[in-house]
Amino acid sequence: MSLIAQVLVGLVAAIHVYILVLEMFLWRAPRTRAAFGTTEEFAGATTTLAANQGLYNGFLAAGLAWGLISDDVAFQTFFLGCVIVAGVYGALTASRRILFVQALPAALGLLFVLLAA
Repeated sequence: MSLIAQVLVGLVAAIHVYILVLEMFLWRAPRTRAAFGTTEEFAGATTTLAANQGLYNGFLAAGLAWGLISDDVAFQTFFLGCVIVAGVYGALTASRRILFVQALPAALGLLFVLLAA
């Protein structure tokens, strides 16, 4: 159970590193715009906002990574909870797909972290 929990926490952290890269460095790239459903004009106008969002995703990834490195269940639980809240909010306000990309993996990770504790 513990190995599955660690893999899921690592996966959620990796997802958020990937989102950080997309939002901070590749926001204007055609593939990123396609993934987020934005136009070239919108991407140009929101580059700074997207970079800020990316930074927050990086903080989530860092917290999850620290939870893994330190084997701290409280850290893992807290940051997985943050990802779940962000994913649900994003699904309600931006795109339902966020529920499956962010919230579901985090919820599974949280379930296995708590079962392994």
